[in-house]
Amino acid sequence: MTTWTEKQSERLREKIYEAEFANGLKVFILPKPEFRQTYATFTTKYGSLDNEFISASSGKRVRVPDGIAHFLEHKMFEEEDGDVFNQFAKFGAQANAYTTFDSTTYLFSSTSHVEENLRVLLDFVQNPYFTDQNVDKEKGIIAQEIKMYEDTPNWRSYFGLLKGFYGDHPAATDIAGTVDSIGQITKEDLYECYRTFYHPSNMILFIVGPVHPEKVWDWIQNNQEAKAFQKRQEIARFYPDMPQKAVHQSLESRLAIAQPKVLFGYKDIFYHTDPMVRNRHEAAMELWMDALLGRGSKLFHDLIEEGLTDQGFSVEYEMTERYAHSIFGGNSKKPMDLVLRVQNALTNTAKSGLNQDDFLRAKRKAIGRFVSLLDSPQGVAHVFTSQKLRGIDIFDTMQVLEQIDLTEVNDALRAHLQNDQHAVSLIRQLDGEA
Repeated sequence: MTTWTEKQSERLREKIYEAEFANGLKVFILPKPEFRQTYATFTTKYGSLDNEFISASSGKRVRVPDGIAHFLEHKMFEEEDGDVFNQFAKFGAQANAYTTFDSTTYLFSSTSHVEENLRVLLDFVQNPYFTDQNVDKEKGIIAQEIKMYEDTPNWRSYFGLLKGFYGDHPAATDIAGTVDSIGQITKEDLYECYRTFYHPSNMILFIVGPVHPEKVWDWIQNNQEAKAFQKRQEIARFYPDMPQKAVHQSLESRLAIAQPKVLFGYKDIFYHTDPMVRNRHEAAMELWMDALLGRGSKLFHDLIEEGLTDQGFSVEYEMTERYAHSIFGGNSKKPMDLVLRVQNALTNTAKSGLNQDDFLRAKRKAIGRFVSLLDSPQGVAHVFTSQKLRGIDIFDTMQVLEQIDLTEVNDALRAHLQNDQHAVSLIRQLDGEA
């Protein structure tokens, strides 16, 4: 009989209850009596990067078409007797799903009928239904989605930058795949991926809201014990090597837009197998980026006053188990002037070191954001899930933020600014040079 364990954060005054079932499913519950809404996520560690693996069905190494994880996510909501969304609506819940480079998540939120909605969530994700007909129908739907995004400046500039960093590596391929790649997907491909990656031992269930852990435990246990899952070995996945340098220093395309849009940044050379070391590095990166170019920084306002960008300018650091990079940018009538201005500011700060006051401001802001996150059902669910899949505990993140110092942040900044890791993705107007 599996029993719950309890993890408590005295600093945050929160408790998380967790357990692992005999079939390998890991369950986490964060009781929040003050919430009106319950939010649940059911996530598999399977994303668009996972296109080559040892099949659980055949035991052979297989390569499947790009976009299949996202395609599978779409098809999971269709059952033989109807649409799953109707079942959630019957119990007053809103449901959705999303696929990233390294995970796929199914979710619902509701203010009532939590037991019924949790049963629907577990049952439909654990009961796939694919036919030749419904697979072919979905190809047309997703193809339209892909074409629509290709004409979107944000999408085009983002994936242009990833291509600059990673070239033809899967990390630069659209999560939805291409029209050609999804055209190759078969019903058999979907079942092969499902049987390999949707085993409970590769999944986690997270629930946050005004729930009683003991009751939720009983609901889940009754549901899972009624299903048969064979024991499984760890999944063998295969990925091509990451390029040592940015593949393209600059990529440019044209769209029907009011003004140019530019994204730029650096592919990070940092890598470590220890999740906690990665967590600390990620915190250091996010702190200097916010301190220098966040919405409260002097440089952010200077860029706007100088006419180099607008309020949509943003910065972001993305880190997974396999890659990491920084992203800066936004709309600009003088895109390359914007890139040069920011690069010079970063280089000068790396030489002199980040200002102590700016560091402390960014650190207080990050801690405040993290505490506020725990009051958002959706926010805490998504952050908890993504961190847990990467081996990080959400309570440890708070400790990292409190302990990190200015030296670590400056070291992260200096190490990151490698010229051969830099790339620019520029979207110009159709009617000529900006």
